[in-house]
Amino acid sequence: MLFNRYWFCKDNRCYNLYNHGTEILCIFLKTLWLPVFFMGLFVVNNCCAQPTAGYDEVEVLINVQHVGETELPALVRDQTIYLPIGNLFDFLRIKNTVSAKMDSVSGFFINPQANYVIDKPHNHIVYSDKIYDVKPGDLISTPTGLYLQSDYFGKIFGLTCAFSFRSLSVMLSTTLELPVVREMRLEQTRTNLNRLNGVVKADTIVGRTYPLLHFGMADYQAVTTINNRPGPRDARVSLSLGGVIAGGETDVVVNYHSTEAFIERNQYYLWRLANNDNLFAKQFMLGKIYGQSIASIYSPIVGAQLTNAPTTYKKSFGTYTISDYTEPDWTVELYVNNILITYVKANAAGFYSFKVPLIYGNTVVKLRFYGPYGEEKSSEKYISIPFIFMPKGEFEYVASAGMVEDGHESRFGRFSGNYGLSSGITIGGGAEYLSSITSGASIPFVNTSVRIFSNLLFSGEYDHGVQSKALLSYNLPSGMQLGVNDTWYHKGQTAVNNTYLEDRKANFSIPFRTHNFSGFSMLTLEQIVLPVTKYTTGQWLLSGTFGNFNTNVNTYALVTDGNSPYVNSTFTVAARLPKNILLTQQMQYEYFSKQVVEVKTEFKKILRGNGYIDVFYERNFTSNITNIQAGLTYYFSFAQMGSTVTKSNNVVSYIQSVSGSLIHDSKSHYNNFNNRTNVGKGAVILVPFLDLNGNGRRDAGEPKVPGLAVRVNGGRVAQSDKDTTIRITDLEAYVNCIIELDASGLDRVAWQLRKKNYSVAIDPNLVKTIEVPISVFGEASGRVIIKNNGEESGMGRLIINFYNNRSVKIAHTMTEADGYFSYLGLLPGNYSAQIDTAQSAKLNLVSIPGVLPFTIIRNNEGTVVDGLDFEVKAAGEPAIENLVIPEIKIKTPVLINDNITIAPAITGKGITIQTAHFKYHNALAAVAVLTKYNYKAIMVRADRGYFNIRITGIEDRNKAKGIIRKLKYIGFPDAYILNESF
Repeated sequence: MLFNRYWFCKDNRCYNLYNHGTEILCIFLKTLWLPVFFMGLFVVNNCCAQPTAGYDEVEVLINVQHVGETELPALVRDQTIYLPIGNLFDFLRIKNTVSAKMDSVSGFFINPQANYVIDKPHNHIVYSDKIYDVKPGDLISTPTGLYLQSDYFGKIFGLTCAFSFRSLSVMLSTTLELPVVREMRLEQTRTNLNRLNGVVKADTIVGRTYPLLHFGMADYQAVTTINNRPGPRDARVSLSLGGVIAGGETDVVVNYHSTEAFIERNQYYLWRLANNDNLFAKQFMLGKIYGQSIASIYSPIVGAQLTNAPTTYKKSFGTYTISDYTEPDWTVELYVNNILITYVKANAAGFYSFKVPLIYGNTVVKLRFYGPYGEEKSSEKYISIPFIFMPKGEFEYVASAGMVEDGHESRFGRFSGNYGLSSGITIGGGAEYLSSITSGASIPFVNTSVRIFSNLLFSGEYDHGVQSKALLSYNLPSGMQLGVNDTWYHKGQTAVNNTYLEDRKANFSIPFRTHNFSGFSMLTLEQIVLPVTKYTTGQWLLSGTFGNFNTNVNTYALVTDGNSPYVNSTFTVAARLPKNILLTQQMQYEYFSKQVVEVKTEFKKILRGNGYIDVFYERNFTSNITNIQAGLTYYFSFAQMGSTVTKSNNVVSYIQSVSGSLIHDSKSHYNNFNNRTNVGKGAVILVPFLDLNGNGRRDAGEPKVPGLAVRVNGGRVAQSDKDTTIRITDLEAYVNCIIELDASGLDRVAWQLRKKNYSVAIDPNLVKTIEVPISVFGEASGRVIIKNNGEESGMGRLIINFYNNRSVKIAHTMTEADGYFSYLGLLPGNYSAQIDTAQSAKLNLVSIPGVLPFTIIRNNEGTVVDGLDFEVKAAGEPAIENLVIPEIKIKTPVLINDNITIAPAITGKGITIQTAHFKYHNALAAVAVLTKYNYKAIMVRADRGYFNIRITGIEDRNKAKGIIRKLKYIGFPDAYILNESF
């Protein structure tokens, strides 16, 4: 096989093609005795013989646009390439059938009506009722297939093939949508839809656990403030504890403030049991519950809540835009039913906007805020979405009951249900009770949501004796949204804490983008009607980003009856400067008085990603207040600490803060202090181990394995060099975490993963330990030869099947162009190899011997069995007398010599030379050649079964250049300096 454009391997030997004939002769003069010189010439002639006279059979790399690469056998003569029709069309998913005599190929090209026949006996191609003549010699038939000169693929089928003889590669390009491209596009579409609907593919599923008693997480935060005024120091301390009691998530938050009494109302506790497999009640909560209510409730509710709504993300049917303000440049994460959906970055004025996916059932929307340098707000914001849609025929309910801690011990109860009348109409209703309402403690209500068109939604609600609501939302694919809603209040009601008669709102928003500029504009109008008056507010936001500049103009207007309007604008410009500096300028201008109300300048500097310095100056001319602040925040691995000095006119304050968390797991003896919040979240510990007996469980004596790579759809990944474990923290609870494992960094080729994709249900306040078995696979290799007129050559494209000791087929592989085959993936045990009988019958061939038994023995390195050699001949030929079954040799994977190393990456000091890029067997042969020249060669695993061959540990650059010059003469002309490390 040709494994480099200057190396040819045949009969377990490698030859340099830089000087094709002379080099081969030199090798034989070195290895054969002179008395058998004439026999050596005969062997040389046989070594150079090709399966088809005048052609070289090689492996070439086919690169197809938008698809990828593959290796195919090909024939080469005078820098002209002939490609295998069947192999190429199989890769492109083009329908093809090869005749039994291997002299014609037929099928249809993309369209079932576009039939074709490639006919060797008549030297022509019939395609779409047209006949194309083929020159003699441009269509070659071999025992394993039909080869066509590459130019015909472009002229007839529109598959332009550009062949590079230097790199033995073919670039295939076309303007057609090939079946393989269509298949990949559809598969990607299905994958995207599955991700949107929360459906993922995994070969291993790890479900929920429900321990009786467990402590797992703790968060803490402390802030102290002192100033130059007389009085006690202000101190605030918060401690959050997370665990599991009776299988349910248990969260407790203890708050202490030095200037206030320690009362139960300021504390928080909640027990939550979730089980999505339960049909009637999927979640049960006990403690301080989140109760959606019609009445105005400003105090915590202590009680219980029951619902049949699952914790998982359900199918979405549209979007609803929400917007608000936070700190400038902060990142806002959007959670829908406790699942992270997306995130945005607030602009220079702190404005952010989300397109919230509307999902079937009750939608609980939560926002979490993070600063530009890693700081995290402990507070979370819940938003009520006015649209509730259910799938047709499904019913979902939420029942809550408890006591309001308002000082009057008000009793609260609420039941709400929604039913999907059709795919576009949902009706609902229920009742709410609050004993402290003077206008009527009971409030029955009904509601409906209607999807008029895919982008036009209507929602209506009637709360008896309190209010009526109507909302209309219209969205366009461009991102433009128009919303109108109105609320009419019942006169004399006291359930909602206001005296409004009517509340009218309208908003319009639209994004816009040019080549160098992106922006967002939103206009909001609101009119409040009171018993004796009314007032109107308006807000126009214009925000844009240009390069490193972020600009924002926010205009606010207030118009009341009998008064002059009040209008002001806040102008903000933020610039990202070199050296990780953020400079923000802000000014507020009031139009009626024609004066500047306030100015502010802020300077932030990142300290190598581990903290920041923050300095700002603020002057309010109306209130005559001047604020100056300077602060330092630093992130240690175990905690976040900050120190700030603030001067407000004559008052100077000094603030110190510290926050962090603890992750604890008694089973794995894992304890970790970090600077993130973790209560209510989960973690996963992966323990890769060598599964020597292949039972999938870790038994005594099976060691841990380093080098496993991990990709996760969330959380934070940390690998321990000490005990080889992989820890994934900061995972949202009640969702499935998708973990993809990559074995390319393992120390041995024989170490492989049988299961690479894990779907892990994340338990709250729990560290879940998963043992990952790494199988030690054996490899079987051999060759299939065919004799023709006394000449022996390898036969490619034959299927080799492998059977276990129960005669069950467990794997197969295909021979390469030179007849060699190998398969890596056999667990310890007894096996047999056999040429596929169906293919043999089709080709009218028989193999000798018919079956070759072999054994894969158990060891840490993996077993390599070679010598599985078959000879095939045409059926009906006389049997070979005195046939001897070859001895099957068992050896370790890479024992060409002791100097060959398979490394996961470049290590050590010195210069490294990239020499070649081959598949496994050719890589071994190349390393063996380099070792003969006393080079320190290693194999580094790459993608798609390839290995990079590298020479390491070179002392200086001049010596490296000299080695590269020598490598060109021994068959490695593409060598280059990869890196230098001293």
